[in-house]
Amino acid sequence: MSSSHTLHTPAAPATNASLSKGLLLLMAFAAGMSVANLYYNQPLLADIGRSFGVQPDEIGLVSTCTQIGYALGMFLFVPLGDIKERKGLITVLLSLVCLSLVGAAAAQSLAWLYIASFAIGITTIVPQILIPLAATLASPGQQGKAVGTVTSGLLLGILLTRTVSGLIGGTWGWRFMYGLAAAAMLALLILLRMKLPVSRAAASLKYGQLLSSMGQLVKRYATLRESALIGAANFAAFSIFWTALSFYVEGEPYHYSSQIAGLFGLIGAAGALGAPFVGRMADRIPTKWMIGALISLNIIAYLLFGLFGSMLWALILGVILLDLGVQGTQVANQTRIYALEPPARSRLNTVQMVTTFLGGAIGSSVGSYAWHIAGWTGVCFAGGIVGLLSFSVWLIHRIKN
Repeated sequence: MSSSHTLHTPAAPATNASLSKGLLLLMAFAAGMSVANLYYNQPLLADIGRSFGVQPDEIGLVSTCTQIGYALGMFLFVPLGDIKERKGLITVLLSLVCLSLVGAAAAQSLAWLYIASFAIGITTIVPQILIPLAATLASPGQQGKAVGTVTSGLLLGILLTRTVSGLIGGTWGWRFMYGLAAAAMLALLILLRMKLPVSRAAASLKYGQLLSSMGQLVKRYATLRESALIGAANFAAFSIFWTALSFYVEGEPYHYSSQIAGLFGLIGAAGALGAPFVGRMADRIPTKWMIGALISLNIIAYLLFGLFGSMLWALILGVILLDLGVQGTQVANQTRIYALEPPARSRLNTVQMVTTFLGGAIGSSVGSYAWHIAGWTGVCFAGGIVGLLSFSVWLIHRIKN
């Protein structure tokens, strides 16, 4: 790479902390616990909508506000991981998300809940600080495994959240679920404050330079552009399904409660457990071919939902394939972009995840809107089109390169 194309950032400093197995597992646990804040609402949307007396498309905006907040939080705060001490940054963010969750639990109107949901999203960015930190602490040749393990914890948090939220929220109410989440974040804050190592900054930039440098990264690396677009499309497909699922299974032919709807998260966890395996494979073989195969799983999943969604076996198999495809692709994408410029890992992760969760926010709105106007058929059509879009991005880049 010529000097004219290089960001003026120093090499990442060595860290005095090694990534032990115990620390790696703690980081994975913390990623799962914190990302859960984004998804407590999904299996409870029907219940929340009834409590405020609103239609599915209106209550679906709760998920959308959360995802938009998350995308904005990643853009504003995750890059700070390259220039600030990460342990202190995580402490501040966990404190703020506690307050946001309390605000959601106390919401007295839908507008209040929209604002609280946005605040939850913008402060729930700890997982996106932990993932590049794991890559930094890992030994050479082990970054993919480290990223895969922490990402697996994050994914299990996303999926198991639906089960926990459906069972607890469906039994004691959605407000209780948000209050419990606030208490969990306070406990996590104390644990991470005790166990995380102190990290040093990887770059010497002012905040404005930090944000503007992300545009340079996008311009420079075609791999980053491809990865970000695929991430956005994949997460849109993911959110379309999970936003509409609770509405679908409470009607014909299933007639499931919120508690049962949440159990589908356990099924999806089977797919998420493949993330560490994908990470290990990404350390050994080219990720670009893995990504094409994983995207294909998303398309197959939506074919199952659309053609055989009234049959439980097809719904279960589709959930497993969708989660494995989306989450496996995310691990492979993160592994390859972290190798592009190690001192800029937090900024590379910001570009990747901001676009990914903007896609998720759009997917949440599309899912609730498609359900409102065309039911399950509309949901499956929308998800399938987005899956094909993701595959098209991958294929175009393979043809060009």
